[in-house]
Formats: sequence, C-alpha cells, structure tokens
Amino acid sequence: MKRAVFLLGILFMVMCIGILPAVAGKPIGKGEGKDKDGDGYSKPQDCDDRDPAINPAATEILYNLIDENCNGMADDIIDADGDGYTSDIDCDDADASINPGAAEICGDAVDQDCSGADLNCSSDPDDIDDDGDGFTENQGDCNDSDPLINPAATEIPYNLIDENCNGMADDIIDVDGDGYTSEVDCDDTDTSINPGAAEICDDGIDQDCNGEDLVCPIDPNDVDNDGDGFTENHGDCNDSNPLINPDATEITDNGIDENCNGMADDTQTYSDNHFNNPNCLQCHTSEAKDVHASVHYQWQGDTPYMTNGGSPQGKFTDAVNSYCINIMGNWGGCSSCHVGKGAMPEPVATQAQLENIDCLKCHSEPGVLPTRVDCLTCHAKAGGGDAVKRGDLALATGSTSDRNYDVHMATTGADLQCRSCHTTQNHRIAGKGSDLRPTDLDVAVECSNCHTDTPHSSSTTNRHTARVACQTCHIPVYAKNAADTTASEATETHRTWLSSHATAPPFHPAADKANDLIPAYRFWNGYSDNYLLGDVAVMDMATGAYPTSRPEGAVSDSGSKLYPFKYKTAEQPMMIGTQQLIALDTSVYFMSADAATATASGLANMGFAESTPYEWVMTDTYQLLNHQVSPREQALQCSSCHLTTGRMDLQGGLGYAPSRPQSTCASACHSGSKAAEWQYGNWGEFTSRHDKHINEKGAECVDCHDFNR
Repeated sequence: MKRAVFLLGILFMVMCIGILPAVAGKPIGKGEGKDKDGDGYSKPQDCDDRDPAINPAATEILYNLIDENCNGMADDIIDADGDGYTSDIDCDDADASINPGAAEICGDAVDQDCSGADLNCSSDPDDIDDDGDGFTENQGDCNDSDPLINPAATEIPYNLIDENCNGMADDIIDVDGDGYTSEVDCDDTDTSINPGAAEICDDGIDQDCNGEDLVCPIDPNDVDNDGDGFTENHGDCNDSNPLINPDATEITDNGIDENCNGMADDTQTYSDNHFNNPNCLQCHTSEAKDVHASVHYQWQGDTPYMTNGGSPQGKFTDAVNSYCINIMGNWGGCSSCHVGKGAMPEPVATQAQLENIDCLKCHSEPGVLPTRVDCLTCHAKAGGGDAVKRGDLALATGSTSDRNYDVHMATTGADLQCRSCHTTQNHRIAGKGSDLRPTDLDVAVECSNCHTDTPHSSSTTNRHTARVACQTCHIPVYAKNAADTTASEATETHRTWLSSHATAPPFHPAADKANDLIPAYRFWNGYSDNYLLGDVAVMDMATGAYPTSRPEGAVSDSGSKLYPFKYKTAEQPMMIGTQQLIALDTSVYFMSADAATATASGLANMGFAESTPYEWVMTDTYQLLNHQVSPREQALQCSSCHLTTGRMDLQGGLGYAPSRPQSTCASACHSGSKAAEWQYGNWGEFTSRHDKHINEKGAECVDCHDFNR
C-alpha cells in the first residue's frame, strides 16, 4: 500500500513538471490557445471551436441563421447576382433582371421591380394599382392613392373615413344587439339602454338616450286618500271610500265592485269556480309570472340548440326569416298573436306587464285548457294567413275528421290535442321546429314518447329508426287539403316584396302556393344555424340563395337522423357591401305595397341611412315537418327511397354514394364473374347482398362508403 502511494506521488510530480512551460508567465484563460476542432483557429477568434465549418476563414452560407465566418452576422447580406441590390431588398438575388430598379414587364406574371405584384397591361387607368395595396379602382379600391384604404382594410370607427370601401364611413354596428346601432345608442354595451328603452326616473341613468335622467314626478295617484292602505296606482278603484280596495270583501247584488277586480257583484258561472268575466290576475299572480317569463310572451328566449349568435334570440329582437323578415317597425300588426293586450314585452315582471297578459288568447274559456282550435288560431295563421308558413298546420287541423289528412289530430283518428305531445311546465311549452330560435321548455318531443323504438314488425324496418326519423316515412307529402273543408290548405313556397296581388290594403307580397308537396330531405342533429339581424349573409352555393335557416347535420354525424323539411324561397332586400338582410318595414308595405319606401323605412329602423345602397336577393329556409302524419298504409315503401332518385337522392346530396365508382364497386373485392351477379335496381338483390356483407362478412359502412357508424 505504501509503495502504491509513493508511485502515485512520483507520477503527479512528473505531470506538474511537464506543464510548467505552458503556464510560465501570464496565465492562460480557460479554453484559449487550444484549437479544439482542428480548423486552425482557437478562441476567441473561432466563435464556435466545436465545429470545424465555423471559423474566420469559412464561407458564409446564406439564409440558415448561422454565423459561419465569425463576423457577428448570421446570413451576411450580399449581392449574389451582382445587379447592385443586396439580398435584403432584392426579391430574387439569383436573377440580375429582377431587382427594385428593374423595369416592370406587364402581364408576364413576373414581379421584375419587386413591388409585390405584376404590372397590369390594361389601358384602363382604373385597372392600375396606383397605391400598391393590391387593389385597383375596378377591383373596388375607393381611394387608389392611399394604400391604407382598400376593400381588405380594417375599418377604423369614428374617423369619418371609409377604410374598407363598403360605402360606410365608420361602420355602424349594434354591439349589444338591442336593435339600435352605435350612432343612436348612447351605450351600445348595455341592452337596457337605447332610444327605445323605458326611462326609469331618478336612478341616475339615461335609459332612453335623450340626454338626461327622468325626474320622478309627485303622482297624486300614489297618495292613499282614504287611508285603506291602497292608492290608485296600487289598484284602489275608489280612493275616496275606505271600504273599496283590492282587499275588500265583495258584497253581491249591490252593483258595486268592492274588491276592485273589475266585476260588480262577482258571480260564478263555471262549475270549477271561475267567474264569468274574470280578472285572472286576482287569483293567478304566480301563473301570470310564469307566462311573463315564457317564450309565448317574451317572443325570445334561451337558445341551447342554435350554433350561431348569443342568447337570448327571438322574433321580438333579432330573428329574420323568409316570410315577414322581422317585426321591426310593425309591432302593432305582428303582435296580434302575442299573448298580451298590446304593450311590448319587457324583461321585468312589473304590475303593468302582468296586467298586459291576455290569458284568453290561449284559454278560450276560463278554467279550460287550450284546445287545438285555440292553438291554431295563431300557429296555423303564421306568416300572413291560413297554412301560409308551416306547411303542415292549417285551421282545418283543429276540427277535421279526415284521417288521411292527419292521423294524429283528426277527430276520427287519435284526436290528440296539441298538449298531448307538447308537454307544459309552468306555462312553458316543449317542442320547436328547426327554424325557431328559442327553446321554451327543454323537454324532447319525440315519437318514442308514445311509440316504442321498434314499432314495426320488420326488424329491417326497425333498424332504420336509429338513422331515419319517423316523419320521413310517415309524412310522404305535406300541404294536403282536408277532405271536409272548402278552404285550400296550400302552403307558401315563394314570395316577393317587389309586387302584390292585392288591390287594396292590406297589401301582402305576391306569393306562390301549392298543395301535396314532396318534402326536401336533410340530415339533422337537432342544432340549427338561423340568420340573425345584422349577420353577414353568405350565399349557399348549392341553392344559389342566402339561407335564413339551416338544420345542422350530415350522414357521418352520429347524432343525425334523416328528416323531412319544407323548402321555401323569398325575394328580400340586402345592403350592398355589408351583405346584411334588411328588415323591410311591413307596416309601410301593407299600407302601400311600395317596396322601396318600406325598405328605406326598414333601414332607418335599423339605424342606417335611408339612402344606403341595397339589392334584391333570393333567400331560402328549411322548416321541419312534424304534422299531417299519414296513416301507416300510406307510408313510404323501401323502394320509394332506395330504388329511385325521384324523391330523394341517397347517393347524391345525402352522402350514401359508394367510395368507389359503381362500375368497379363489386369487382374491387370479387372476381369479374361474381361482380356481374349484381343487379342494380332489384330490391331483393340489394337487401340480400347488403345483409350478407354486414351480417355474414362483418363489413362496416366505411368499407364501401366514406363514413362509418
């Protein structure tokens, strides 16, 4: 052990003696003086002594962000093509004919002068991009001397300059969605503040944008003159008599209304204790509050099944359709089906709002639940007349005995009331179509609520219920005529506001109607994209029209089923540039049939100048069909859909086309002789082959199609 230690000591001394010359004089810094990568240079001259390709004598490689020659610059900027312009400004430093000083040759698709675009050869001065922003005057540049002004520029509000060339300086928008744009809305971030809002006195807020808060007056009707605890504003109908007030006991047969319920000598004429001339609010305050919060009163509500816009949405504010477009400007006319007595709905259930509720709009008699006739008084006449809008509802639905017209609601059929399917909770109603925005009661209205998921005797048919809605087969046609009515139940298929068939007010737009229509078919997953006031309208290239309602879904969507829809078009005005559909003022049109004046008034209602340029465009809508269910013997047969394209094109627009051409579909897996056995158009052949591949061979949809399930 001692010997080993001695030898190690000797070795250490030898090593120290060997390095003494190197450390003599000034100490050497760490790493200095040693060429680690063998390229002839050491630190500090070599800026990366681990890579022999990097040293002061190395050739710089352009555009790799590495400083090969250790001059402190990655990718030295040079004039590679020798044309006098270095690579930082030369857009092609490998071609001497291309540089910022080169002469531009028009129309050769080459940017010789590095301006960013080829020169236009047109002799038209409006085809020349004078300011170099990528747009010429003929391409919509409204100021071709300023590169900050062109159709792609971002609009800067409140500077009175039209940066994006859409015809409007400082694009005016409705930020809070209350129906008033920022030029007239004094607080466009608060929906409760706008020129149409009700002013609340002495709260320090200018709700109606008139420039000042309202001072609360001293109302003599707020003074309790007879000391009975009630003022006139609190319902005292005789404030000079303390025995007459809302809490007083009614004395019959004296001709005096002691309890101020609007009835002198309350008398009962109904077996369920309802009065003959009811003041519903006296007994049903909680029910009135339920109605006030419902979609039937508010005409807007939560939208859990809309894929566009916020919440709430509805016809009272932002809904736009291909019928009367929007109610803006015509509350008085459109509100004839509102469950109120004339006042507009407000979000707070004040006493005045509760008193505005008209219970008898739905209950034809006190204490009697709404009947089909009650519901159809409004729902069958939507859009301007009997059967106009829905296509599967008409006044005839209320009392017809024609089972072929509607097997569910005909008196000789199931004789169902509307509430049999549309369940009600606290005066909120379940069920809505694809084109309706708010959901009143989020409870599913489905055929399986009454029928099973396997209602057919055939297992093959039952297999369809997972992907095909019952309505698809059981509503083969819509807009049927009831056999026991003299009226036509034809539905509207198109309307234009550019003309009217009427010769005297009210002037309704010219419309086309038809009976016995074959539905349009689409996959629907329960969600919809419906146009809202202020949206940018985008043309559907498949129809050539601007959609107001589209059901969402596809064959590959696991939540989708195939449903039948009414398809309807309309000719409506749309602003040029912003592509916003205009809520034409129907009150003006119905009195004059003057589309131009009604459109100008509609623009003003929306907060735009009446002179705003617009054009007439085609809109369209899809509306879910749920009613006019035919008897089972009239339901579609398998061949109606699978062996013809006359009703629906399964292999076309609905997505069932094979992923291979039909001519090679079978031969891709089988021999030519085996593939020749296929007989297209033979139903038995189709089902046997389809079932064999699925049940015996274990094939999946994606083996032959572009989707899987």
